[in-house]
Amino acid sequence: PAHASSIPGASTLGITLGTRMREELLINVNPFETRAALLEDGILQELHIARSSGYSYTGNIYLGRVQRLVPGMQAAFVDVGLERPGFLHARSIVPRASAREAAEEPLPDIRDLVHEGQRLVVQAIKDPIASKGVRLTAEVTVAARYVVLLPLGDQIGISQRIEDEAERERLRTIIAAARSRLNTPMGFIARTVSDGIDADLIEADMAQLLGVWDAIAAQRSDARCPAPLHEDLPLHIRLLRDLTGPALACIRIDDERTCRRARRFAAQFLPELADRILHYQEPRPLFERFGIEDAVGRALNPRVEMKCGGFLVIEQTEAMTTIDVNTGSYLGGSCFEETVYRTNLEAAGMIPRQLRLRNLGGIIIIDFIDMENPEHQRNVLRALEKASEGDRGRLAFDGFSSLGLVQMSRKRTRESLAQQLCEPCPLCQGAGFTKTSETICAEIFRAILRDARTACSPKVNEYLIRAPESVVDRLLDEDADHLAAVSNQVEREIRIQVEPCYGPNQFDVVVLQDPGR
Repeated sequence: PAHASSIPGASTLGITLGTRMREELLINVNPFETRAALLEDGILQELHIARSSGYSYTGNIYLGRVQRLVPGMQAAFVDVGLERPGFLHARSIVPRASAREAAEEPLPDIRDLVHEGQRLVVQAIKDPIASKGVRLTAEVTVAARYVVLLPLGDQIGISQRIEDEAERERLRTIIAAARSRLNTPMGFIARTVSDGIDADLIEADMAQLLGVWDAIAAQRSDARCPAPLHEDLPLHIRLLRDLTGPALACIRIDDERTCRRARRFAAQFLPELADRILHYQEPRPLFERFGIEDAVGRALNPRVEMKCGGFLVIEQTEAMTTIDVNTGSYLGGSCFEETVYRTNLEAAGMIPRQLRLRNLGGIIIIDFIDMENPEHQRNVLRALEKASEGDRGRLAFDGFSSLGLVQMSRKRTRESLAQQLCEPCPLCQGAGFTKTSETICAEIFRAILRDARTACSPKVNEYLIRAPESVVDRLLDEDADHLAAVSNQVEREIRIQVEPCYGPNQFDVVVLQDPGR
């Protein structure tokens, strides 16, 4: 990895890019939830939350039944026993090797691959998000610390992040030899963390995975469809398996029982980690002690302040996430171009952390401040890529467009932090805005005039307006003349009533009839 000094201006802003960080994993356990926070040099990078409803379906294996085929989408909806049926695309049914060989050929019709009522073993690869069900694949895998089992394949794969050819060949040889000793034709993939690991540990992982798959196969023969066949590890164990690396200095757990379980798991599978698992016993809550609660609160705010005085505005929509970079109060260097460059450079170092912390994925559009110097653009893009190196999500960068926007993508497997912790505001219904009292008054007048023209019967004696106090105040003050004019036009009395329980956008116009007319 390049040092910060390789990108001009980064070191003067205190930005460290591509350098080794000191990591800590904090695990807070309560009867109602488990939370885990990953820190790099004391700064929160990731937050994981598991409540009674579960942490994530990703990795779980189910025996499902095809509920409905949608040929126009080349997809099937599969009942796996969850609230909504899962989505299975034809691309996720074609075997991995065949898909590569036929990359230039069209996919088979979904109706030639599965049929309604068919029982299938499928795996969740993406959690339900908003109104969408869980995303499924028929290419089932089972992960351990160092390797991933491909029970339906026979290939040997090596993580693309292991770049050294000699190491790749060493791992390939180890897996091939172990597979022969274990007498299995199944495929395996060496994970990134297997780099430099002894052959005995890798073979032990492979043997364990074969045992897990045997248990899944046995359960499948007895299970009633739909049914879960295999659930991934609890949150704290899953994170020990997936997040631990050479940079991880310690794991602090504030629950003694959970701490003992984590140490037993580490002693069996991660012996080098056992001494780094600590039981946190201080009276001050763990997350409060390390500032996690405040950091989470700030992560729910669309505005992110930067050290230089600039700021980011992050907005998540259904289709994409947009990030706007602003100079704010930063006056910067000797010229405007230098000010813009330094602001964009700091933003490039901060944005990947915000994506990890907020767990934002899909298409991401970054509106950096316009730069005329092509070298500055290249340096900002390099800074963005370097700062993203610690992200375990799959990322792709598309460079600066003709409009000065950077488009990137980040694989999304579960809900964002805001979707996990928040729900749409009942007053604005998630719009983020409420109508002004003036706008509501105009809508009330239009509703009365519309009723008078189209639906008013001779029995109507008067109208009653029910609205929140702010709207009533305006009707009796600034819009009093307009109210009188409307009353004269419809030739009916108009009464007003305050409804304290009404939100700012709510009102009712009630037609009061005179039984004697």
